[in-house]
Amino acid sequence: MKAMIMAAGVGSRLMPMTIDIPKPMIPMANRPLMANTVQLLQRHGFDSIIANLHYHAEYISRYFGDGGDFGVSLDYSREKELLGTAGGVKRCAWFLDDTFVIVSGDALTDIDLSYLVQVHKQKGALATIALKEVPDVENFGVVITDSDGLIKSFQEKPRAEEALSKLANTGIYVFEPEVFKYIPAGQFYDFGKQLFPYLVSMACPFYGVIVDDYWCDVGNIDTYRQAHADVLAGKVRVEMSGDNISLDNETRVLLGAGVKVGKNVNFSGSVVIGSGCQIGDNVSISDTVLWNDIVIGNDVRLREAVVGNGCQFNPGIIIESGEAIASGSSL
Repeated sequence: MKAMIMAAGVGSRLMPMTIDIPKPMIPMANRPLMANTVQLLQRHGFDSIIANLHYHAEYISRYFGDGGDFGVSLDYSREKELLGTAGGVKRCAWFLDDTFVIVSGDALTDIDLSYLVQVHKQKGALATIALKEVPDVENFGVVITDSDGLIKSFQEKPRAEEALSKLANTGIYVFEPEVFKYIPAGQFYDFGKQLFPYLVSMACPFYGVIVDDYWCDVGNIDTYRQAHADVLAGKVRVEMSGDNISLDNETRVLLGAGVKVGKNVNFSGSVVIGSGCQIGDNVSISDTVLWNDIVIGNDVRLREAVVGNGCQFNPGIIIESGEAIASGSSL
């Protein structure tokens, strides 16, 4: 079976962490986020995959190559100018010649793709969206369906009191190749703003399927840290790189390869430490994600932070809640 990973975006909401790398390559439990997506597809029999690339495209193609190390065949569609979600898929129509799945490259999920395709085919659908119930509708595109799952309308980030549904669009889709006749070629075209409302207006067999599996839109620094906490707590089925250590019921630490930890270091909450990091004495780290090769001096305190590759912290530095520190920074 064939699938496409949407991997062309800039990832502006995760700046400054995405200054030097594309969002699908940000570390997730010490592995690139997109690696989880590729492996999820492979587990469900999608062994022929294409990814659209644009921002720092070489990072993705260099890491994954032809996909052989992941048990798949991986092709690329390089967009010199962004074509939008639907436009980018239209450009790959030559490849997507049978029922196919689209997965966003910036989401963490263990969704049962086989079940999603099964329901899609049972409904005789042209298009199917995986839907996830969320408490905070203000942050999502919301989908309204009838009792059979047929999509009737959409709301984009409605206020809670105005929302007609709590079902969020996950950015995970199943399509039949016939959908391409509804997407114009060679121009910017968007799923949510253009294609999907048009399919509804044309009364196409367009369905939503509610999923109970884990799904997190890794859209900003807070959700990025939360996704890591969920991984360490075992709430999502993904691989980790390093030693996952539970210090108590509320403290979990993932230690990457070659990490050196000094004396009297205190961890609390969910802490992820990438490979090659060096942590000095009397350091306190709480609910923080550290990338690779970071040097932390003595008496440093980090709380609810995300720190990029190769950063250096002088002794006594205090980083409080919500900070995102770009790779290569020295404080």
